[in-house]
Formats: sequence, structure tokens, C-alpha cells
Amino acid sequence: MQHLANPAEEAGGPKGGGDGRRSKAQVGRGGDGGASGAGRKSLHQQILEDLRSRILSGEWPPGTQLPFEQDIAKSYGCSRMTVNKAMTQLAAAGLIERRRKAGTFVRRPQSASVIVEIVDIGREVAALGLPYHFEIISREIRKASTAEAERLGEETRVVAIQCRHFAARQPFCFEDRLISLDAVPEAETADFEATSPGAWLVSRVPWSDVEYRIKAVAADRETAGRLLIAEGAPCLAIWRRTTSEGRPITFVRLTYPGSDHEVSASFSSKAG
Repeated sequence: MQHLANPAEEAGGPKGGGDGRRSKAQVGRGGDGGASGAGRKSLHQQILEDLRSRILSGEWPPGTQLPFEQDIAKSYGCSRMTVNKAMTQLAAAGLIERRRKAGTFVRRPQSASVIVEIVDIGREVAALGLPYHFEIISREIRKASTAEAERLGEETRVVAIQCRHFAARQPFCFEDRLISLDAVPEAETADFEATSPGAWLVSRVPWSDVEYRIKAVAADRETAGRLLIAEGAPCLAIWRRTTSEGRPITFVRLTYPGSDHEVSASFSSKAG
């Protein structure tokens, strides 16, 4: 059975994706030209798993154009209908998108947040069936600036943290957070390498009120670099201030690629 070649190697250049460039994934040639070694798996299932693996591992990043169905069929020695069945399942799972007259492309992970609760980003990514990890970009302990004190709601020393969250190998969200050391003194020595700042706060600090502000923004140079998107690309920014009985705990700005995230909520007028 022929397997799909590494798209970056076949394309002769960098992978496509977040910076707006696209590479074309190509099908390898040579070998036995048949469908062997699949064991008990059907050829359709083998193709589906091969394609899904390339996408979820980050080998084919968002924006990469997949090979044409007839090329994949030729590589695996099967009918185009078999390949189309696998492609349909990938599209239904939100991993690829078919664009009329343009081709098939890897999609960015998409998710929806509910504004009436504090959503853990790790759970958002896990709900998509993708592996999650995060990295701390910067961490600083200092007095809040005038602008930061205004956003947080009090003048205090803070832990200022920048963090990047990933779905598979792709940046999913950029987090810029302030934690009040008056309200949460243990944050000064907390180890945020094992647990993300948001998850750490939710598990340790009770909160009573949350304020949200949501806005469409254009990615500035820093945000574009963090999310691997083009400068000026549309983003969804969520500002959130969390308090406990009127005392500020944290202020955070979460920035997502705009086409890949939505905010939803439902309310009821019924009492109780």
C-alpha cells in the first residue's frame, strides 16, 4: 500500500498554515502499488486513519491543501469512492474543509465557549479530540501599572503571565493574564509549568462574579506571532475579570483566531 508522502518535503518548502501560506500535500509514488499490510482494517479505514494522523500530528498544519481524491486513490490502489468516503468523515469531524473549485484544506480547530461559566481551555481542546499542551511565554512579579490596576480593579502587586495554548501542534489561544497577589498570595510561588494559570486558579480560588467583554479585533504583530497567523487577521478577544465577594482575583485577555471560535450562551426566564 502506498502511503502519503510528507507534504513539506514533497512541496519543497515550509509547511502551510497559520501565516497565510499554503503548502500542497502530495501523494508518494513507487512501491508495490497495492493495498497490503492493512490487517483486518478495511482500506477505507486505513486511508481515514492515515489522513487523520497527518492532520492531528501537525504534519499537515491548517491551510495545507490535501491531494486530489484521484491521486490518493491511485496511491492506495483503490477507487475514488473509497477515498471520498474517508474525506467525508474527515469533513464531518471538522478536520478538513472542501472549497468549491479550490480543493480540500486542513481546518483550524474550532470550538465554542459558553460565557456563563469559566471554561478551561484544556477541556475545550480535549472536546475536539485533539491533544492539548501549553507553554508559559513570560512570567513577571511586579506592581500593577496604572492601566493594569484599572482593568483589574485595584492597585496591587500582580503575577503577569503570558501563555500560549495548543491544539495538537497548532496555537489555539493566546492568554495574557494578571493575578492579584493581595487576593491570591500563593500565586507568587505557584508552579505553572504543570498546570495552566487558568486551571490552577479555578481549582484553588473560589470566585463569586465574572465580567466578560467580547470583541472582534485585528491581530497586532505580537498576537499574530503567537498564533502563527497574518498580522491584521481577524481574531476573537475575550476579556474576563473574576472577583470574589467584590475583591478582584484575576483579569485575563484570551485571543483566538477569529474564524475558528464562537461564543454561545443560553438563558431561561424560569425561576429556580
